[in-house]
Parts: sequence; structure tokens; C-alpha cells
Amino acid sequence: MTRPYAEVIGDPIAHSKSPRIHNFWLGKLGIDADYRACHVRADELADYFTQRREDARWRGCNVTIPHKEAIAALIDDADAKVSAIGATNTVFRGAGGRLAGTNTDVDGAGEAVAGASLSGRAAVVIGAGGAARAAFALLAVAGPASVRIIARNAAKASQAAGACGLSVDVVPFTMGTGALAGAALVINATQLGMAGQEAMPGFILDELSQMAPDGLVFDMVYAPLETELLAAARRLGVRTSDGLTMLIGQAATAFERFFGQPAPREYDEELRVMLTS
Repeated sequence: MTRPYAEVIGDPIAHSKSPRIHNFWLGKLGIDADYRACHVRADELADYFTQRREDARWRGCNVTIPHKEAIAALIDDADAKVSAIGATNTVFRGAGGRLAGTNTDVDGAGEAVAGASLSGRAAVVIGAGGAARAAFALLAVAGPASVRIIARNAAKASQAAGACGLSVDVVPFTMGTGALAGAALVINATQLGMAGQEAMPGFILDELSQMAPDGLVFDMVYAPLETELLAAARRLGVRTSDGLTMLIGQAATAFERFFGQPAPREYDEELRVMLTS
């Protein structure tokens, strides 16, 4: 096989939607290339990159759990997004064949919250883990007047936000704090509400009514696509953005790095139907 290819690596990896997304775009553009899923365990990671460096057909990879932090020691260059977030989710061939790393989750999150009006207003992030760092990096650039983090571990939340250059107020993960009052944007960056995970606490669903009427609720979870958080927001007439928007958005940035052409975003609705059918 001589076709160029890219892939997604992780452990586990069978659940990844990335091959469906990238191969959909390759087909629409008529590019003779492939995108695969590759199961790579932690003890195989160094050998994986040694082998791929020598493979002229390989254009790069997306990286998922649990390798996003370990990648830094195995590539040549990393951009400011990686430095801020502390994780790499895309590796591609840069200048001179050097392996470069970036984090396209920031791009995906940016697409998902594009409809939010943040100037002079408050944003709220639920969570302080790896996914939340993408939200923090995004908000550090977007510049809302204030950012509140609802988190169980205040020290972890403050440290993660600070690493992204963001000044925040950390609010306890409990009812009655008023964290959502007047918020123009609420981002769920946890697994709460994901299939098989803990449900989103009722107090957060109840306190959505305290948001600004023109606010936006973005849930990074995409399985299910319609989470309880989004359903509750819609019942209140609050605008919503789902996790699939972020997933497709981050993939589009990676696609152009791998294959040298912009993803054909005019087919987004068709792609969403395919991914949810």
C-alpha cells in the first residue's frame, strides 16, 4: 500500500469517531489517502513514533486517552496551545520533517461557543480536568469580564486555569453559590451526563434559569448528543451547542495539517447525520 495516511492512536481506540470523520472528508474531496485507528499502549508509544518517523506515507496522528501528556517527550516541537493546556492531541509533520504537536481542542471549543457574546460578561466552566484546560485556553483569549469555575478541587482548578493565563473565581461544587447568575456562557467540561457516567447534578440544571437570557450552554459531551444539561437549557429557551460541534471542529484543524487541504465543511450536516445514525 502506497497511499498516504493519518490515524488516531489511544488505548482503547475502537470507540473513536475520528476515522469516520476524516474518511468522510477524504471521500468528498477525492483525496487518495486513508485515515485509520491504531491501538497503541503506553509501553508501545515510543516505538510507535520511531516507526512512523521512517514511514514516508504517514502524515500524522490524532492522540486520545491516555497519551496526550506523554507525547511531549517524543516529538520535536510543540506550540503555545500545548504549553498552555499541557496536552497534545495532534501530531503532524512540520518543517524539515520534524514532528510538531498542537492541541486542536481549542479550535473545536472555539467553534462551539462562536455564538456567545462575552465582552464585559461572565463565563462559567464546570470542571477542571484535561478537557477544561481547552476551555480555559479559549477563554484566556476570548476575554470575558470574569470566569467562574465550578469544581470539586479548588486548588486543581486554580492551577489549571493559571497555566492557561486565566484569572478565575473557583466556586464550590454545590447548590446556592449563584455561580450561573447572569452568565453569558456555561461550558460543561466534565463527563457528567455522559452515557455510563454520573448524571449532571440537579442543582446545576435548576440554576440554568439564572443565566442571561441570551446566554449559551455548551456541553463537551457528545454521547448522548442531547444531554440533560442541553435539554434543560432548551426548555428555558437558552441557546445550546453540543459536543459534536467541538469534535468536528477540532478534527477539521487536524485534517488540514495532515492532508494539506481544508476540510469540506459545507457537508457538516450530512456528517452529523452519519455520525449519529
